[in-house]
Amino acid sequence: MSVASADHYGPWTVDDVLALPEDPRNRIELVGGALMMSPAPGRLAHQWASHRLHVLLEQAAEAAKAPVLVFDAINVLVPDGLMIPDLAVVDESVDLSGVTVHAQDVIAVVEIASPSTRVADRKMKPALYAAAGIEHYWRLEVEPAPRLYLGHLEHGAYADRLVQAGQTTAVTEPFPLDIDPARLVKR
Repeated sequence: MSVASADHYGPWTVDDVLALPEDPRNRIELVGGALMMSPAPGRLAHQWASHRLHVLLEQAAEAAKAPVLVFDAINVLVPDGLMIPDLAVVDESVDLSGVTVHAQDVIAVVEIASPSTRVADRKMKPALYAAAGIEHYWRLEVEPAPRLYLGHLEHGAYADRLVQAGQTTAVTEPFPLDIDPARLVKR
């Protein structure tokens, strides 16, 4: 952690977090005035799955002529802070000159669970994204076997549908997409 953060007193703000020096080793998110740090993805399986899913999301969006952009690890402003999902599908009209995206412009977020983020990805982040009104929250777990939880916002919470290796997603929202989670972990 930087000296600037060690000397900070009181609750953190989004501006405080954005003023921190970039740290490629850690992701620093803000929840309720407190910092939440996790190591940047370093495992090759996580990085490969993220890359594969990003490519597949972009291809599906382009095929559907969906007016969206797909991003890796962007700053998303939610009512209770600042989150950095592994992937985000964002309305194409978003202002590209800034360093943050408002949750209202985010259509879907994807978290790829790793040992250090598994609890936050399963419990805390879905609640924060749901409170922000983000329509889709997907969570990919690569171990012990690949599985994708497709969450759709219903009555203020995500209703999940589990897709395991050997099955396909067959989703129509936010655009048609049909992938087997096993494709996300193997070449």
